Amino acid sequence: MKKFKVGLLTMSDGREYLHQLQYDMNLQYQHDICKRLEDTGLIEVIEGAAPVHSNYEARKEGERFRQAGAEVTIFNYAIWCYPQFTAAAVDFAPGPYILFCNIHPSECGMVGMMAAAGMMDQLGLVYEKIWGDIGEDDVLQRLLMCVRGMAAVNRLRGNTYGNFGGRPMGMYTAVANLDQWKKKFGIDVENLEQYDILRYGEAVPQEKVRRAREWLEQSAGRVEYNNTNLTVEKLEKQIRSYYALRKLAEEKKLDFLGIKAHGDLTDWYVTMDIAEAFLNDPYDWDGPHEPIVAATESDMDGALTMQIFKYMTGSPVLFADVRHYEKSKDLWFFGNSGTAATYYAAGSWNPKVNMRKVSLLPETKDYPAGGASVHHFAAPGKMTMARLARKEGEYYLTLVPAEIVNMEYHEMQALASRATPQWPVAFTKLSVPAEKFLSLYPCNHIHGVYGDWISAWKCAAKAMGIKVQILD
Repeated sequence: MKKFKVGLLTMSDGREYLHQLQYDMNLQYQHDICKRLEDTGLIEVIEGAAPVHSNYEARKEGERFRQAGAEVTIFNYAIWCYPQFTAAAVDFAPGPYILFCNIHPSECGMVGMMAAAGMMDQLGLVYEKIWGDIGEDDVLQRLLMCVRGMAAVNRLRGNTYGNFGGRPMGMYTAVANLDQWKKKFGIDVENLEQYDILRYGEAVPQEKVRRAREWLEQSAGRVEYNNTNLTVEKLEKQIRSYYALRKLAEEKKLDFLGIKAHGDLTDWYVTMDIAEAFLNDPYDWDGPHEPIVAATESDMDGALTMQIFKYMTGSPVLFADVRHYEKSKDLWFFGNSGTAATYYAAGSWNPKVNMRKVSLLPETKDYPAGGASVHHFAAPGKMTMARLARKEGEYYLTLVPAEIVNMEYHEMQALASRATPQWPVAFTKLSVPAEKFLSLYPCNHIHGVYGDWISAWKCAAKAMGIKVQILD
């Protein structure tokens, strides 16, 4: 994952003698923050040249941060400092903004931060306050999570979403307003024909397709060919579709994409399950690659949620239906025919480890064109699930702390057979009661990654200016 680029600017006292008296101490606080952030290996810090004690210096440093490409600016308060310097800096330093202070009793960093925060509120600026000793791991983690969340939102600007095929099966929640996306997130939408997937796929050399198919046959736990809807020919069509989408994404400079598929490709060509899975994976049969967020059913808000997750975490992102609640076990079935990265089969960055637990099964009869369904049971682990949705035209964010669980394999098979046995499933426990979850969760699709990303998402939501509900 590309490092997050952060500007770090320390504010000082406007009185020259106090500025000079506390100069070294003030600068040392800045250096300590810089070192702690850079030692994570995730952050590139653009340090302020010196503590700021004039409007001119604040503007000059803010301009330098902008020219250097800072994605977030941290204002550091270790002593009492004039809020006007922060006000001057924000005219040039890139937002979103984090206000950070120490909590030393004989130094007035907290007072300086609170005064600056009041100024930011009066100007209607978005920021987050974090305080404490940067040497403490929990303080560093809070700061790091906020940087991740805010920078992820910033990285959306200039993105292009590739929308293949348009609205699927009448889903209102899968279609977003192009004007709103451009204005709020800085994303453009390129509408593309699904026929291009066929056209580009046909141009892929047969030898390249054959090597990919043989890798799948050798790597997967099983490939259940039959003489009808899962044949060598159909699997190769799915591989061609994958290569086609990679080529189209490269040519059209698409940052993420969605494919309608259902109702047309799934009726007369093949399903996009292979393509969607390996786009979202961090690898394919040719080697490692950066995950390319691909949403099934062209779910735009789903893809948007996934793209923020990707920028925030660097991880492949799970896409699933809210399929079933098994009351007898207090267990949710999260699964979908497409977009289930094989990464989730074992949660490993090594494809060999994951693929041993993946089965390529004949697709359900609901999709008469056939092809392979990428089946697995998601590996256990704590998850953060999320969804961006709209109510009366306004975006809001729903967060759901969760845990994927596993059972004996035969038990998971028996449970899965009650739904659609060909499809991947994440058997998931939620702490929120089922009635509350179904009452408040906004749609049929859900997305997530391993780990606790609640605080990062809250900072991202603040940067986007949207409300948050946490179902826990």
